[in-house]
Amino acid sequence: DSLSKVAKAAKIAERMVNLNTFDDVVQDFKYFEDASDEFRGQEGTLLPLWKFQYEKTKKLAVTAISWNPKYSDLFAVGYGSYDFMKQGHGMLLLYTLKNPSFPEYSFSSESGVMCLDFHSDHPHLVAVGFYDGNVAIYNLKKPASQPRYKSSAKSGKHTEPVWQVKWQKDDMDNNPNFFSVSSDGRIVSWTLVKNELVHMDVIKLSGDGMMQGPEGLQLQTLGSGTSFDFHKKIDYLFLVGTEDGKIYKCSKNYSSQFLDVFDAHHMAVDSISWNPFHLKVFISCSSDWTVKIWDHTVKTPMFVYDLCTAVGDVAWSAYSSTVFAAVTIDGQAHVFDLNVNKLEPLCIQQVVTRKKNKSTHIQFNPVYPIIIVGDELGLITCLKLSPNLRKMPKVK
Repeated sequence: DSLSKVAKAAKIAERMVNLNTFDDVVQDFKYFEDASDEFRGQEGTLLPLWKFQYEKTKKLAVTAISWNPKYSDLFAVGYGSYDFMKQGHGMLLLYTLKNPSFPEYSFSSESGVMCLDFHSDHPHLVAVGFYDGNVAIYNLKKPASQPRYKSSAKSGKHTEPVWQVKWQKDDMDNNPNFFSVSSDGRIVSWTLVKNELVHMDVIKLSGDGMMQGPEGLQLQTLGSGTSFDFHKKIDYLFLVGTEDGKIYKCSKNYSSQFLDVFDAHHMAVDSISWNPFHLKVFISCSSDWTVKIWDHTVKTPMFVYDLCTAVGDVAWSAYSSTVFAAVTIDGQAHVFDLNVNKLEPLCIQQVVTRKKNKSTHIQFNPVYPIIIVGDELGLITCLKLSPNLRKMPKVK
């Protein structure tokens, strides 16, 4: 008890010291508005604020970023590796903007973390998917070194890396549940019942080809899921992006077939997400250099942007239905506002400076006008959007 009392005081003291150390950054974060925007026409800039780095994650790549839905200064970062030859341990860190020099929570795992998601109603629960195919739930109210709940070989773990996890609304008995998608072609629903994870296969993705098995046996190949997202309002509707560039529109109610298939990209779909404001629209990006914006009732994309190099991640903003940002593997961030310019980005800026480094993920903060970008050397950069990049839509 005496230790925990000291710990709380020490934490507050550490935050105060950090506020003084990073005072100029904090002032910029709060008050600086780039006045040169007036002379740029429509273009904008990104102002670098804090950088988040931790000793133990220097050799690891940032594989997932997520802001906490309740505390807008808190975000979680997953570390692992996208290089299949160099798989090692992983880490899950939680940082706050109030203390850039050290993570609030840190968890180590034997396998690399590939994806994570905060529960929107219980912001202390984090679902995590690992390279070895396991999924786990961490409880931040009672942080232990190991996750609170974890799948195992007996209880339906994936046989390949888990590329995305997403929480759903609690079920009828108020049990938390989430979905996971993996390269093994299964989409699995996990429910927390009486302190154990119960799994149920929702959909098996099937590939196009038939493989020739031994003695002329026809084997169905499995499609491998790389990303997915649930519709914001229609509870049963979700999209799955696959490694061969297709996007499937699926329903939780029909597990045997898809509602629709989009021939979206020539390479793996790296990220896919519904627009938070416009219920028909979603965005997808891929290593085939493109970002595409779709209406889910139409088979062809409404907008296609060629960013001239592989796109790692794309994210919608939380304040305007027309603003989104993408990061490319050459370390650049691109910010678009379709309301201002439908043809090209308002801002292209180098975020990652070192030659061999690649930026991997990007997320908008739900409240503040900032984005965070993660890269392959485990560094998180926080940037502030200039006024031109965050014009609010006029109310009709």
